Amino acid sequence: MLVLRTRLYPQNPSMSPTNPPPARDVMDYDVVIVGAGPAGLACAIRLKQLDASRSVCVLEKAAEVGSHALSGAVLEPGPLDALLPGWRENLPSICVPVLRDELRLLSSTAAVRLPVPPQQHNRGNFIVSLGQLTPLLAQQAEALGVDVLAGFAASAPLFEEKAVAGVRVGDVGRDADGNPGRDFAAGPDIRARVTVIAEGCRGSLAKQLIAQYRLDADRSPQTFALGLKELWQLPAGRVEPGLVEHSLGWPLHSSEYGGSFVYHLSDNQVYVGYIVGLDYLDPRMQPFEAFQQFKNHPHMRRLLEGGEILAAGARTIAAGGWQSCPQLDMPGAVLIGDAGGTLNFPKLKGIHQAIRCGMEAAAHIVETGDTAGFDARWRASAGGQELRKVRNIKPGFRKGLAWGLINGAYETLTAGLSPWTLRNHSNVTMGRLDSFDSPDRHWSSRVLPPRDRLASVYFAQTSHNEAQPVHLHVTDTLRCATQCATEFGNPCTRFCPASVYEMVDDGNGAKRLQINAANCVHCKACDIKDPYGIITWTTPEGGSGPNYSNL
Repeated sequence: MLVLRTRLYPQNPSMSPTNPPPARDVMDYDVVIVGAGPAGLACAIRLKQLDASRSVCVLEKAAEVGSHALSGAVLEPGPLDALLPGWRENLPSICVPVLRDELRLLSSTAAVRLPVPPQQHNRGNFIVSLGQLTPLLAQQAEALGVDVLAGFAASAPLFEEKAVAGVRVGDVGRDADGNPGRDFAAGPDIRARVTVIAEGCRGSLAKQLIAQYRLDADRSPQTFALGLKELWQLPAGRVEPGLVEHSLGWPLHSSEYGGSFVYHLSDNQVYVGYIVGLDYLDPRMQPFEAFQQFKNHPHMRRLLEGGEILAAGARTIAAGGWQSCPQLDMPGAVLIGDAGGTLNFPKLKGIHQAIRCGMEAAAHIVETGDTAGFDARWRASAGGQELRKVRNIKPGFRKGLAWGLINGAYETLTAGLSPWTLRNHSNVTMGRLDSFDSPDRHWSSRVLPPRDRLASVYFAQTSHNEAQPVHLHVTDTLRCATQCATEFGNPCTRFCPASVYEMVDDGNGAKRLQINAANCVHCKACDIKDPYGIITWTTPEGGSGPNYSNL
């Protein structure tokens, strides 16, 4: 039963007596879920299916469910069939059955067809828009009695003794200096017996809780990738609905991990995307430019020329898999889906894993009434064992493309039965300008849109109130203008796909960091790839951010 009350919290000792903390509404639930993605909504639905009397709340930072949901996205339907057997009777408008797969190795001018690895065979799967699928899941959750609250950005965990006891929703109406403005409203505290963190990759709450409870102790470092995606409208006759194309090789160097995807939809539309592993060493690397170069490859240019971009976006991907998943349970809370790193990166799929993990968490909560033991349960489940079988494929590419392909073939043939587990490497590692010899990438001029990153931000339809506090925190901006400029050449100005970070003239002949927070598309690459670890991504006001409803 939902209970709403108001509490004036004890004053923080560091606060002035003349500026007391605001009164906050308090809402009580049995379970609060942070994030209305496939994992969070699957968990909410399964909780209600198993125990209709349990009060469940889902918080979503986007103004509408689906607005911040971004994936490739090819859906393996089995877990969704198990969750909602009738889901195919109410399909999202973008939902195309996969009919054929292709894989190519690219050089700067050629495209050579390769055999498609077994784990990437997609016949029987669906090309979907996650921005359209999640609202349908939210409708199902609400029909079961779940409170789905969009525009509520969870900003901090709440604790009771040593256990997580819910979350605090961020305030709205603060000015750029953090002071309450005319329309200020204090965010409520959502207290719950169990808190489920389903924020997606590199969530701000998950990051804090992993560190606080040392959930990554004795685990391999998590490794990440940055995915960039566009929706194109093409001239009639070029699109083959149901065709899934992937490529590897150029424009990345053989020492770097990544590749492309092109998913053919109906109505002469295609999804075009590129993924760059963020464990690259080159401080001069520009993931956004790699994506644009790929689109201007002769093979791609023939497909895209004469078309137009309808939407664009970017997000990071937790790619480490089995050995990099943190412990998923802690006192009072669990991590699920991409927040816990459950994506199968060699398979290039995460939606079915997120749904599996959400369902498994719901069953565990109902059966045990606790969070302890969920990590072991997940690892023993079908989803956990799927990750275990492919655990050595991604780290095998650390020695280069050729070795990665050979190792991947071996791991596939042996079904992951190798007696060893390879470690992943930190994404923070980066070569220094004076000692790293950047490869000649043979990148050429490009003619296809967008012109630059700012033009791409336009297609993400991102919106932030310019008056709100900056949600990207840099603890030492002096280091940006001095040490980082000398050692790495300010790589944040290159790896950010939205031109959020810019080094500008400070008026005294030197440079200073300018943060264009309104450009942010919430990919969180800055929180991951910053070589000094001094950038922290936090949630802006609820409702702020991109609009990925068709991506």
